[in-house]
Amino acid sequence: MSKIKFGLPKGSLQEATLQLLSKAGFNFSVSSRSYFPSVDDDELEGMLIRAQEIPRYVEDGVFDAGLTGHDWIIENGVEVVSVCDLIYSKQSMRKVKWVLAVHEDSPVKTVKDLEGKRIATEVVGITKAYLLKHGVNASVEFSWGATEVKTPDLVDAIVEVTETGSSLRANKLRIVDVVLESNTKLIANKASWNDPWKREKIENIAMLLQGAINAGSRVGLKMNLKKADLEKVVALIPALRKPTISQLSDQEWVAIETILEEKIVRAIIPQLKRAGAEGIIEYPLNKVIY
Repeated sequence: MSKIKFGLPKGSLQEATLQLLSKAGFNFSVSSRSYFPSVDDDELEGMLIRAQEIPRYVEDGVFDAGLTGHDWIIENGVEVVSVCDLIYSKQSMRKVKWVLAVHEDSPVKTVKDLEGKRIATEVVGITKAYLLKHGVNASVEFSWGATEVKTPDLVDAIVEVTETGSSLRANKLRIVDVVLESNTKLIANKASWNDPWKREKIENIAMLLQGAINAGSRVGLKMNLKKADLEKVVALIPALRKPTISQLSDQEWVAIETILEEKIVRAIIPQLKRAGAEGIIEYPLNKVIY
């Protein structure tokens, strides 16, 4: 049987990735002692490995496809197929940022003030390219971890990844500039992408993962109402396209089903009720495929 060898990010992104894959329909079971999780799809073979390494192994053909960050694709300088963007991260459904940061008492105000200074980061290549772009000559050293605590005693500045900035603030750091925005990507090996069976399988995975992300901020809504109230109820619903309207056994009544952004539901349900809707049901979604 043909299989897709799939690279899964181990570490900070692991739990969010496994949850997303589960919503997409791929249930991986991870053992604490194994880097090879089982999955309920005989056409998939997964391996957990650091996101930083996945782009290189996908380029080399060790993996047919994998999930990694746009940042690590750039840092590794690899040639892979970018199948789709997947906007999710460790704590949220949004992009992360690599930022240039200094201690809150530092005199550094812009990147130009780092001429001749020392910077610590995990993304040495990205940082050097950023400095070159701004015409700044500074020393860039690889950081093995705990980067936030290195300034001001060990280095003058750091380039570190952040979602909310809370960790930087907790360590009394101030953001000077955004170096790079990044998000998770599904990538594929070029030869695998040119294989018809593998390409279709990877495209199917991409479709289902994107559907799971699309569903993350939305809910389904069902309700019954009299036909006489239909116009004013429909006017309240900002549907994905148009709501589905079905005739009930009572000719005077119809049912409406639609998809809404979850954040507006708490405001719109009372309005729908007052406009004549009854039996309103809100339900979660696993996937929304456009």
